[in-house]
Amino acid sequence: MAFRDGFGSKEIIVGHEGSSYCDQKTAAATDACDALATFIFRFASCLLTRRILRKVVFYAPLRNFWRRGSLCPSTAIKRMLVILFRVLSVFPLRMLHAFGSMLGWLVYLSSPSYRRRLDANLALAGYGAQRRAAVAEAGKAIVELAFVWCGKPERVARHATVENWEMVQRVLDAGRGIVFLTPHLGCFEMTAQQIALHTALTVMYRPPKKNALKPLVEGARARHNLHLAPANLSGVRILAKTLKGGQPIGLLPDQVPQEGEGVWAPFFGRPAYTMTLPAKLAQLGRADILLVYAERLPKGHGYVVRFVPFEGDLSGSPAEQAASINRAMEALIARCPAQYFWSYNRYKQPEGVAAPQAEAVA
Repeated sequence: MAFRDGFGSKEIIVGHEGSSYCDQKTAAATDACDALATFIFRFASCLLTRRILRKVVFYAPLRNFWRRGSLCPSTAIKRMLVILFRVLSVFPLRMLHAFGSMLGWLVYLSSPSYRRRLDANLALAGYGAQRRAAVAEAGKAIVELAFVWCGKPERVARHATVENWEMVQRVLDAGRGIVFLTPHLGCFEMTAQQIALHTALTVMYRPPKKNALKPLVEGARARHNLHLAPANLSGVRILAKTLKGGQPIGLLPDQVPQEGEGVWAPFFGRPAYTMTLPAKLAQLGRADILLVYAERLPKGHGYVVRFVPFEGDLSGSPAEQAASINRAMEALIARCPAQYFWSYNRYKQPEGVAAPQAEAVA
């Protein structure tokens, strides 16, 4: 499952330049539970454009069925995605990753706006040479969700190995809480599942407003030892209480928060509105911060979940704390840059937030 950010964070929808029918379905995904769900809807909308549907024999009856109001197109897409993911979950991981590579290129070539954002973010971070690998890895990240979310837990666990767990165990044995931070890197859905095999973990969670996604997302995110905190002030209190009790929580620190919940801080040399919640929770709960990511191995050979110490300084201002955490995220991304979610609109200016000042890039 994915670690959630601070309460009230919004997900970013990648715009699409295509038919109006495709645009309507993309807009219907604006309330999806996370950026990956948005990517999934994007892929479905690219596949189900009016131009493609006109070429298949079942288009006319489906169009008439939808017009009668029995099933709207967006609902049909969501239901098909749920069924598709459950079917795909039985296939070998190597096959899913091969399929994902092809889908990654299909989305990249079919969506100019997606392509521009991915290319621009790669170039800004200095990883332009990783473009081909990054396109394929983005597709793998989507298709492997079928395996991670819908596969049997024991089967999923067999495909992952863990490095440096002793670092985590020392903190737990000392009775201190842990704030696990992971960027959108590799198979970040795998990290929480692996942690939960060893200890209870609480994560912040926003229920999907699309009912058809709930069986997929909530089934994956409510497994043994995984506890969900609502994405609001009550959830923040739950996280703080968990840390004070010596238990770990998990967050994604590279999601864009809402107004008042972040500060501008450099991320690969450009100001990015960055949440302040991780540092606040760590200080409030007197907890340790540890970094974690799940590197995707080639040819479907599974994943390596790696725990890394956080060596940043959180003694300064909120902006300095956010910059320190962003530098730690950059260092993790440098370990396997092609596996970062480069299509995410990390540099969005949230509504109501003033533009960054020059010192934000210092």
